[in-house]
Amino acid sequence: MADIDINHLRSWIGRQESRCDLITAAPLACLGAALDRPACGSVTGAGAGEPLPPLWHWLYFLPAPPASQLDIDGHALRGDFLPPVPLPRRMWAGSNIRFESAPRVGDPLRRVSTIADVSHKQGSSGELVFVTVRHEVFSAATLALTEEQQLVYRDQSGGISTRPALAAPAAAQWSRELVPDPVLLFRYSALTFNSHRIHYDRDYAVAIEGYAGLVVQGPLTATLLLDTLHRHLPGKRLASFRFRGVKPLLDGQPIQFQGRRDGDTVSLWALDSTGALAMQANAELA
Repeated sequence: MADIDINHLRSWIGRQESRCDLITAAPLACLGAALDRPACGSVTGAGAGEPLPPLWHWLYFLPAPPASQLDIDGHALRGDFLPPVPLPRRMWAGSNIRFESAPRVGDPLRRVSTIADVSHKQGSSGELVFVTVRHEVFSAATLALTEEQQLVYRDQSGGISTRPALAAPAAAQWSRELVPDPVLLFRYSALTFNSHRIHYDRDYAVAIEGYAGLVVQGPLTATLLLDTLHRHLPGKRLASFRFRGVKPLLDGQPIQFQGRRDGDTVSLWALDSTGALAMQANAELA
């Protein structure tokens, strides 16, 4: 069991970093191709002035630590901006995003990130440390979006959660099946410069972290949920979107992306191959 000094870790609360980037068209075209978006859509043919689709800001502000500063799992070593949590497994557990304005291709962006909270809990699969990071993204002087991102760390020896599987939260009005393959996972990891080995190194994912296959990236699952929404409700703008991961999804196994609309609220979820809830999300239409 790791020796967790939560008071030391909480001393990171308030720490900030700022990054700048430019919305270029190439990453948008590549993600559009990875998601098999129609070539006539405004995304794959993105040019100057085209709006950035919701969640596609994850293609920018990419951390690029030198190879010498990577940990065994492929993540950057901890203790700089993120606190040095002494638990080896790290996952992106969820985000809560508000869309204030739509930045466009060609716009310069600035992101200010703040460690908002650090907490320590005992879960059904062992010790957990949660780190909440608040991002504010500006296009020039205009606030484009805010995002509260929750990272979860757990012990290497922690087993699979013993919580019972959850069913879909409601009856679906639409459903789309997709079987993620290693090519999709590789493309998304490459586009987001995510070197976490559980997404592309099967031997590491199975033998070291104990998964039954390659793990589908949480933000990719969230992006596919919104992609499914926009295929069924084209042209709708979002005011907010939040998601949380419930259980890992694996390559080679079918995922059901489902949803239903109730007024301006859209409930979205992803089910694994057994029909168990793997991700739950909500979107508010603008």
